Amino acid sequence: MFTVLRKPKTFKLRALHSQKKFGVAGKSCQEVLRKGCLHLQLPVPGSRLCVYEDGTELTGDYFWSVPDNSELVLLTEGQTWQGYVSDISRFLSVFHKPHVEVIQAARQLLSDEQAPLRQKLLADLLHVISENIAAETRAEDPPWFEGLESRFQNKSSYLRYSCESRVRGYLREVSSHASVVDVDTQEEYVRIVDAMGQKLKAAQYNGSYFDRGAEAGGRLCTPEGWFSCQGPFDMDDCASRHSINPYGNRESRVLFSTWNLDHVIEKKRTIVPTLAEAIKEQDGREVDWEYFYRLLFTSENLKLVHIACHKKTTHKLSCDPSRIYKPQTKVKRKRAARKRR
Repeated sequence: MFTVLRKPKTFKLRALHSQKKFGVAGKSCQEVLRKGCLHLQLPVPGSRLCVYEDGTELTGDYFWSVPDNSELVLLTEGQTWQGYVSDISRFLSVFHKPHVEVIQAARQLLSDEQAPLRQKLLADLLHVISENIAAETRAEDPPWFEGLESRFQNKSSYLRYSCESRVRGYLREVSSHASVVDVDTQEEYVRIVDAMGQKLKAAQYNGSYFDRGAEAGGRLCTPEGWFSCQGPFDMDDCASRHSINPYGNRESRVLFSTWNLDHVIEKKRTIVPTLAEAIKEQDGREVDWEYFYRLLFTSENLKLVHIACHKKTTHKLSCDPSRIYKPQTKVKRKRAARKRR
């Protein structure tokens, strides 16, 4: 009988939360562990080795099946490692409360970097960790207000104005359609649009949709100002998980202007023509203009979408025929009183 002599296996070893790796070789799990603990000056009792990739604990049975030069993490008693997800979680924690040192290091790396992909990754990283989301006033974050009129003294007021401007634009489009409706129905069309305008004015043109300080039911963002894409008109949500916080920095504010409030049932192709036709064909019935108001100006029919999720194709959706006119109330006839004999 011949004894099979196996060469020592080689590994790249590092301690938890350390980026420094060193090579180590051994013929058993315990040998590699001892050498690792000696190098890192860690106690052997209670320590163990895990595969960096998936967090699997390295045991005697598993030792020889692990490929050479695999990366291992040395854990002491009480420490855990779940594989890549642990590093990703630690990486993401940087964005929650970025340190000045991290920002400076990223800027230094970017200034020396030549590879386009790495440049983009570093630029995106800097964009995120440099955001001043908590700041609200012009005094707290002057760069955010660059290019804006001096009357805007806080971020919420500007973003509220931005939303109001979009909704006012929708109202102007609806109003301008009066010039093409039949002369016989033009007066009624103008009256209805005026009623919509009064309702919108009372609702402050739904500017609260972009205001992070508004009540939960009146805004489309989190209290911190994060907006999530609601997906294309024909989908329930956004497959790409687009999100943005225009309160963070000037670039995010500018980029947010490319996001759309998309009408699920289309404004020009469907809602406005249906309203005009309903007035023409009402024949004694009363048009439920508040139904059209909700389709035109509220989140009942508006979806906030990233520009990539804004489909320009025909939506092929119609207004609900049962909601175009208000229900007609039946007049109860009084019964004739019976004559007494």
